[in-house]
Amino acid sequence: MSDSTFTLPAFAKINLTLLVHGRRADGYHEIGTTLQTITLRDRLTFEPLDDERFELVCAAQDVPADRTNLVRRAATALRERFGTRRGARVTLEKKIPAGGGLGGGSSNAAVALMGLSHLWGLKVGAREMVEMGARLGADVPFFFTGGTALGTGTGTDIAPLADAPRRHLIVVTPAVKVSTAEAYKALNAPALTKAEGAVMLPISHAEADFSASHRAVMRNDFEAVVFRLHPAIGRVKDALVGAGARRAMLSGSGSSVFGVFDSEGEAELALGALDAEAGWRIFPCATLARGEYRAALGACAMVTEA
Repeated sequence: MSDSTFTLPAFAKINLTLLVHGRRADGYHEIGTTLQTITLRDRLTFEPLDDERFELVCAAQDVPADRTNLVRRAATALRERFGTRRGARVTLEKKIPAGGGLGGGSSNAAVALMGLSHLWGLKVGAREMVEMGARLGADVPFFFTGGTALGTGTGTDIAPLADAPRRHLIVVTPAVKVSTAEAYKALNAPALTKAEGAVMLPISHAEADFSASHRAVMRNDFEAVVFRLHPAIGRVKDALVGAGARRAMLSGSGSSVFGVFDSEGEAELALGALDAEAGWRIFPCATLARGEYRAALGACAMVTEA
């Protein structure tokens, strides 16, 4: 148990690959995705309280601090599972754009589970932590692993991969909101069922063997439909390539697009061309290896160890 105030980073992610294979019998979609943590991050400060109150403080206007917030839901999940009534105040400093396809809310949820477990002295096993995270959101389990990882099933089955080479990035989030449900509907992925109703699952844990080709392909099945629904997002990709990005791609179902640059210097030069765009949030950053990710979380990262 910790009686001291401490702060943890909550890093964003990008999807180096995102393949939608079809709709399952339960209505969810089967995907294969290569996930990568990046240095863009929020900050969560954990402070113990002397009573049973749980307080969430966040100044960001577009982030609700009510029961829909994943940090608050993470706290409720821990309290219900372990019966603890200890109090806490969590201050969330947002930098990751909400709803931008960068996993900010999911990262906040994972870090809240780890940080509050440490603050309240709870002994949570790795499998239990992942299961709790998966109930909060499909991207949450990845943030217990970090680095480069393969996500399969609905995205909650995570297999660590060898870290991709360090890459210098510029992430751009335009003032456009993308509905993930609308994007899936527009994608019109076929059902993964045979006539007799058996579910076909073409993606499995074994797909980790193809991780190198996944990273090389850098394909996002949402790009075509999202760019058609929101041409302004496609214009971001064009601008990144025009500014010198070696590759540029949508992250998740959007609205953020990331550009990959050969060096930090080239990324810095590109910023000048992009800064003139009104309404774009622009973040120079880099990929974050698993060891760096875990080191940044310190002792709290050990909560997820088996």
